[in-house]
Amino acid sequence: MLKPLLIGSLCFMSQAVSAWQLNNELSDLSFTSIKLNSIAENHHFTSLSGQISDAGKLKISIDLSSIESLIPIRNERMKKVLFEVSEYKTATIETDLTPWLPQLKDGMQIIKALPVKLNLHGKNLILKLDLVINKLGKTMHVAPQRAVLINSRDFDLEGGVEALRKLAGLSHISQAVPVTFNLVFNDQ
Repeated sequence: MLKPLLIGSLCFMSQAVSAWQLNNELSDLSFTSIKLNSIAENHHFTSLSGQISDAGKLKISIDLSSIESLIPIRNERMKKVLFEVSEYKTATIETDLTPWLPQLKDGMQIIKALPVKLNLHGKNLILKLDLVINKLGKTMHVAPQRAVLINSRDFDLEGGVEALRKLAGLSHISQAVPVTFNLVFNDQ
């Protein structure tokens, strides 16, 4: 009696939690910089990759050289001076969705406060984020409930921000930026 119950439970769990592949074309990760205390400019990354594993572990890799600010010289300066892509090619985001994925039924949305590890510029920081996770058919969306504030000082990027400020001839560039993302995954 116990053996059929265990086999049935394992089959149900394997259906409830499957591997999900990030859809780069439909996903977005962007931030807003503020210069001269009042001019906001949006930037995004064009190359994201990642997955939610069978075990429920979410891992995203951000190709920092794919920064898009809509100004080519600024893209190059951000790659070289701010992100230092010759040394730090990627940033990663990781969290564990294991406890909630089996509960996520089709058409359902869950909002959970989760620890999310951000690795950027060789530094790790654990952020407590309210993530909105929803599933519709073979698509899953993961996004923060509100913008995430990232301070350049937490990742030793303040020198890069200052160098950009000087190169652009500006009196001020904010050290903190709001970041938002909408990650779209397809069931594999």
